[in-house]
Amino acid sequence: MPEPGVDNASAVRPSARHAAWHWATPEAQAVLATRDLAAILRFHRRVHGHSQAETGVLIGYDKTYVSAIELGKRRLTDVAALRHVADRLTLPPHVLGITDPADTDFRALVQFGQSTVRLAEIARQAGHASEAVAELWPLVARLEARARDGYVEREALRLLADARLGLGTALGNVLPEERLSTAAHWTAKSLDVVDFFDEPELTTTALRMHGNELRKAGLLGAAVNRLVRAASLAPNPSSRAAVLPLLARAAGAIGNAALFDRAVREAKVLLDEVDHTSLVNPTALYEIELRGLIGTGRTGAAIRRAEHAAPAATTNVAPQWRVIELITTGRVRLLAGDEQGATELLVGAVREAQSQRLPHQLQRVVRAAGESLPAAREAAGRALTRLRGEMAA
Repeated sequence: MPEPGVDNASAVRPSARHAAWHWATPEAQAVLATRDLAAILRFHRRVHGHSQAETGVLIGYDKTYVSAIELGKRRLTDVAALRHVADRLTLPPHVLGITDPADTDFRALVQFGQSTVRLAEIARQAGHASEAVAELWPLVARLEARARDGYVEREALRLLADARLGLGTALGNVLPEERLSTAAHWTAKSLDVVDFFDEPELTTTALRMHGNELRKAGLLGAAVNRLVRAASLAPNPSSRAAVLPLLARAAGAIGNAALFDRAVREAKVLLDEVDHTSLVNPTALYEIELRGLIGTGRTGAAIRRAEHAAPAATTNVAPQWRVIELITTGRVRLLAGDEQGATELLVGAVREAQSQRLPHQLQRVVRAAGESLPAAREAAGRALTRLRGEMAA
């Protein structure tokens, strides 16, 4: 090493576990913003409970030299020495004033990563979930590799949480039912990071998205648990309004009529108070209400509700919602004895689901058609086989 006092033999690179996310806390960010190595070392020792001797072993300097740095009696100015310390503390070199090509590249990744997440969500909402997966997968892989190496800046962790949530949600659109646990796996991984930030809005969003993927994977009890918690943590009406439709869906699927009714009732009230989105709007809530009434054993009420046309759209609704509504409405028509109308709706859903590559919705058509509507069931089966072949390839 270029400075006296270094002990190369004892210098051991810390693991990501040793870093333990502590550099990403708000307190750590304030310390790192000072670019003061003495303050950084003191913070690191306090967080990890290390003595100056132990810190010396970690960074490859003896206790006396560490003490001199912390007291301001010695200053590291050599670029190689500073890079050495940054590496041992799993800090990006720029924190200690070093311009490092790899670090500059990573900062560019963080800068443009949020744009990638936003564009992927736009693609998913527009019915191009496969493209969203293609955009998010390499971003998540690179961020996770960086985190495994122990480099855990706050902005990078937040981006990792957002990217994992986006990836899981997009996978939830393009995977068939038997593989939907993979989507729930990725949204669950986001919670590992989200809990660390202690931000109600972020936590609510993550729990909402994870709960919905759990529902789709058939883990209904866990889904309701996550969504109830999301609703309780929601920091404002808009955030709560985004949870309630999904909570109603999960409650209906599990057959909890009381919870379903409460969620729908409050969601309708909030529709008059918040801006409408692709999820929070009368059209989406109409479909959720129909499906939930059937799920809670009130088929007659669902049929009567379906006698009224779906509410006019008040905002742009994602194309997949049109597929979902066609299937649910077709199921209600069948329960009402209108086999021709049900067939027309379900065959239309098959065409849309195939064009948007939505295998899960095709599987819903197969179940909805059952033995009563062979034409719709066979059309969905053929489309599903084609999609499976494309996925296997």
